Amino acid sequence: MSILRLTFLGTSAAMPTLHRNVSGLAVKADGDLLLFDCGEGSQRQMIRFGTGFSVDAVFFTHFHADHYLGIIGFLRTLGMGGRVEPLTLYGPPPARKILDAAIHLGVDRLAFPVEVQELRGGEFLQRKGYGIRAVRVDHRVNALGYALEEDVRPGRFDPEAAKRLGVASGPDFGKLQKGQAVKLADGTEVKPEQVMGAARTGRRVVISGDTRPCAAMVEISRGADLLVHEATFSDDEQARALETRHSTAREAAKVAAEAKVKRLVLTHLSSRHDVDPRPLIEQAKQEYTGQLDVAFDGFTVEVALKD
Repeated sequence: MSILRLTFLGTSAAMPTLHRNVSGLAVKADGDLLLFDCGEGSQRQMIRFGTGFSVDAVFFTHFHADHYLGIIGFLRTLGMGGRVEPLTLYGPPPARKILDAAIHLGVDRLAFPVEVQELRGGEFLQRKGYGIRAVRVDHRVNALGYALEEDVRPGRFDPEAAKRLGVASGPDFGKLQKGQAVKLADGTEVKPEQVMGAARTGRRVVISGDTRPCAAMVEISRGADLLVHEATFSDDEQARALETRHSTAREAAKVAAEAKVKRLVLTHLSSRHDVDPRPLIEQAKQEYTGQLDVAFDGFTVEVALKD
């Protein structure tokens, strides 16, 4: 997997504002385009920020209205656009009940198959070059966070080492890089481990969804390249955070610090912080010293390949 890009479609909590739409995140993972949540108006945001509509799967964190109502119109737009490829929608129970209603809402039947698959914390979906891991989080309703985990990548190929062992450049180089041994003219076998460096760990991106800070989120985020964590409230709204089972910016930063993540992006902001998120940044920076951003609609993050 070469490309790993996140585009924030909506960064507001509960309701849209003049500057921020409700929750939606588009993730480009090589040839795949994934949606994490699809709040009302997400399809317009996809047009606005150029993600395209060729979505391969949609993952819902939970089923509060601001996180899923956009799927109703989006499915019909895909149908009008001539889509015929199947689409799978994932989410925690009661995903099947809620999304079945969304799929069948409207006059015309969709011209492409839509499958709903319920996930529980701990489940893992293997996809081409990466997987999606679900984790149960702490919200008012059944809710999941997700980790996108890139497969372990082969070590770097050392062409000079291969030549010293008698391997000619060309197809045999390719075989060794694919993990296949090659046999020389004199019968000597050269194995991949003789010319390949140590395997390289893949990239990992964690998306919290709506949650209180919790041990499960810390554990799944350990050493992650990027943590996208909700930060609905500031310090002076702590009581409200507890009541609604959301996080403050400081609490999100503590999760990132304990998990030792490389980068933290805060999202899902209360309308109070719509235009000026500086208090959230200041409070978060008191707990987390790594790279820190507050997302805005259209904000894009590229997660670089590891050496």
